[in-house]
Formats: sequence, structure tokens, C-alpha cells
Amino acid sequence: MIGRVNSTILPRAALSVILLGLTGCAAYQNATPEETTFPLTGTTLNVKAHDVPTDLIPVDRKDVKVIRRFDVKSGNREASWELKDGVLDLVAQCTGFGNCDARYEVQVPRGVKVLRDGKPTDLK
Repeated sequence: MIGRVNSTILPRAALSVILLGLTGCAAYQNATPEETTFPLTGTTLNVKAHDVPTDLIPVDRKDVKVIRRFDVKSGNREASWELKDGVLDLVAQCTGFGNCDARYEVQVPRGVKVLRDGKPTDLK
């Protein structure tokens, strides 16, 4: 009997998880943008976004501008951004039983070498 219950419950649970995940897709688009700027010293910027989608855009400016869109439906919000020693550390996540969606846009001065998690990357 237990095997039969599990074979019925598990597919339904998996479907529920998939559908729950789909409802949060691109929710960041409705989030109010937050932004900050950081002075850039040096010619290299290493962006660590911890698996949060991040657009890296070359622009005519001398500093680094970061725009965060972060939508939290449930769970505890954890968000931070810091530029230290050429490393831009971007965090946007929810903890606990959370449902959230985030995306960063990083505007980088033209001519700066940009790394993503320590590896060379192309700018959008």
C-alpha cells in the first residue's frame, strides 16, 4: 500500500513544484528597480552574481551602476551588493520556503575588462 501511495503522490508533488516554479518566472519585471553606483578603481571588474541572471552592459561612464529587480512572493529576502578589490558581489535570494525572482543589470565603463566568476565574459 505504501508503494502505491508514493507512486501517486510523488508525480503530483513533482507537478506542483514545477507549476509553482513557473508562476514565479520573470516576476522580477514587475519589481520596483533599486539602483546604486560604485566607484571603479583599476581596469578589471569581476562580477559574482551567485546564479542570478545578470546583464553586463558597456556604457560611457566612469563608475559602475547596478540595477536590481527583485520580486519576493514568499520567504525571507536576502539582498546585498558590494564592490571591493575589483570584485562586485551581488546577492539576491530568499531563504526558507521561498518564492522569489531577481535580475541584475550592471553598467560597466567601456574599456574595462569584465570577468564573470573569475572567467572572461562578453558584454551584452
